[in-house]
Amino acid sequence: MEVKTIDDVKVAVIVPRLDGHAAGEMETALNDLIQQGTGKLLFDFSRTGYISSAGLRLLIVTGKKLQKNGGKLVLCSIQPYVHEVMDLVGLIPHFTIYDSEEEALKSFE
Repeated sequence: MEVKTIDDVKVAVIVPRLDGHAAGEMETALNDLIQQGTGKLLFDFSRTGYISSAGLRLLIVTGKKLQKNGGKLVLCSIQPYVHEVMDLVGLIPHFTIYDSEEEALKSFE
């Protein structure tokens, strides 16, 4: 996972395969960001072609942690397979999703 900062938004470019191994590593890094006060987090899925149940869990847990602290998690550039998996398990309505990073960043204004 690559993390960049645009204004006051942390943009996490998600790995190509968000499986159990990657999700574990990402959770540690994301927890650190949230503990440091990050309240605006954007997950960029433009490079992600696969997501497992561990990856889905990471989305839910991260979203809840941010919400609890008054923050916001937004998703963008979700690839078809990842979108299909999220839709099958009923997660799509629970997240704010944009087609591009630019649109998603505007939602934080």
